[in-house]
Amino acid sequence: MLEVNDANFQAEVLNSQLPVLVDFWASWCGPCRMLAPIVEHIAKNYEGKLKVVKLNVDEAGETAAKYGITAIPTLIFFKDGKVAEQKTGFMAEDVLSKLAETHI
Repeated sequence: MLEVNDANFQAEVLNSQLPVLVDFWASWCGPCRMLAPIVEHIAKNYEGKLKVVKLNVDEAGETAAKYGITAIPTLIFFKDGKVAEQKTGFMAEDVLSKLAETHI
């Protein structure tokens, strides 16, 4: 799965032709680690329909601040370069799949 940062966020997320799911996370965050395999599964299930990327808030603080990330994990769906939906906290795979379906 692609890791995005402050330098490539514009190109990889905002300029993407596909809708994008960004997983804002950090290595020290337990719920983030629990969510990671679910996000990876979503990436595989929706390959070609939804671009899924991860952004480490400790390494891309500028972008995290721009989108008001104050708690993690936070998932943001982007469509046409704009925030379409934002959710914070752990969620089950079926819930995340239903969310993804609404954005593709």
